[in-house]
Amino acid sequence: MHVSRICSDLVKIKTENPPSRTTDCIEYIRMFLDGIGVKSRVIGTPDGQDNLITTAPAKNLLLCGHVDVVPAMDNGWKTPPFSGIIDDHYVYGRGSTDMKGGCAAILSACETLVNTGAPLPANLAFVCDEETGSEKGMQRLLAERALTPCDCIIAEPTPSRHPNIGQKGLMRLDMQFTGQPGHGSLYPAVGISAIMEVMDFLEYVRHLHAWEYPVDEHLKEIIHQSSGVLAAEFDIHDASHILQRLTFNPGTISGGEKANVVAQCCNLELEFRIPWGCRIPDLIADISSHAKNGRIVTAESHEPTITRPECPLVSRSCDAIQQVLGGTVYPIVQWAASDARHLRKHGFDVIEYGPGELTLLHAIDERVSIESLEKAAQVYRIVLEQYT
Repeated sequence: MHVSRICSDLVKIKTENPPSRTTDCIEYIRMFLDGIGVKSRVIGTPDGQDNLITTAPAKNLLLCGHVDVVPAMDNGWKTPPFSGIIDDHYVYGRGSTDMKGGCAAILSACETLVNTGAPLPANLAFVCDEETGSEKGMQRLLAERALTPCDCIIAEPTPSRHPNIGQKGLMRLDMQFTGQPGHGSLYPAVGISAIMEVMDFLEYVRHLHAWEYPVDEHLKEIIHQSSGVLAAEFDIHDASHILQRLTFNPGTISGGEKANVVAQCCNLELEFRIPWGCRIPDLIADISSHAKNGRIVTAESHEPTITRPECPLVSRSCDAIQQVLGGTVYPIVQWAASDARHLRKHGFDVIEYGPGELTLLHAIDERVSIESLEKAAQVYRIVLEQYT
C-alpha cells in the first residue's frame, strides 16, 4: 500500500487527546502488520487508551511513534481536520505531520522490506498518549519492561536532513496564589488581589528568558548549528535564544469570584522548556522565592537529554539520509519534548527523524507532503537493512 494511503487512513481515525481513545487506530496498525506477517500485541486500558508492540524477540533497533493527536476544531480549516484528503502533493488533516505521517512511513518501510523476503530486524511500538505526557503509553511500556534498551528511532517530524539527537528539558508547574478579598471599588487601597499577584509574578518570569547557562564547547557547537536550522525552518531571527535560554508559557490562568470582589484565589499553569546547563532544583527554588503569596501545588520536571552524536545509531541514520536526499546532513538538538526523554532514561540511544511540515505542528490546515512521506520511508528501509 502506498505510504500516502496509509497516512490518510490513520488520519481519518479520530484519536484526539484528550481523551486519547486509540483502539480503532491501533487495530488498523495491528491488522496491517498481521497482513505482512508481523505479529504484535495490544497493551491498553478499559477506556481505550491502547498501545501496540511487536512480539518478536528483542532486536537491536526499535521504531516507534504515537498515534494520539492534539484536538482540532472544524473552524478555519480549508478541509475537515479528519478528512485525510490526498491531492497531488499532500495528505491533509490533524496528525498528518504530528505524527501519523511518521507512523505511516514506518509501516510502509516494514512492508517494503518484508516483501523482499527479509526478516524484520526491528521491534515496533505505537503508543497512545505522547501529547499528554505518556503515562499510559511509553512510560507504561517501560515500567512493565515491555521494551528492551536498544537503538531507537522515533518518527517525529524533523527537518529532512537533520535527525534530532536531543531535546530541552521540560517543567510544568501548577501554582496557587492567594489574596485578601475586599470590595472591588476600594482596590488597590483595600485588599490584595490574587490575580494581580499572578501578574506581578509573570513579570518576574518574563525576565528569566534573559538568563544564559554554561555548556561545554562541543555541545555549544551543536546548539549553534541547530539554531541555524531552527531559524531557517521557522523564519526566526535569533533562534539561538530558544535553545540556549529558558522559554516559558503561562498556559492557563483562572481565578476570582466576581467583578466587584478583590480576588481571593488565582491558579496558574506554567510551563518551562529547560536548556542544557540549567539546574531545575535551583530554578524551582528561585521561582518559589519570587512567588509572593503563591505556592507550587504540583510540579513535573524532566532534565534536558541528548544521544551521543558519535554513536552508531546517529552515524547510520545520517548515512541513510545522505543516500536518499544528498546534501549536507548533520544531527541537531531541538526545543520541544517527546517520548525520547523517557526512553533515554531507561538506557536507549534515541533519535527523532520523520516527515512533516514543521510550521504546521498543532496548527490549522495541518498537512504532510507525499514526497516527505516517501523519502522518510526510504530512509527507514535503509536503516533497517543496516541492522539486518
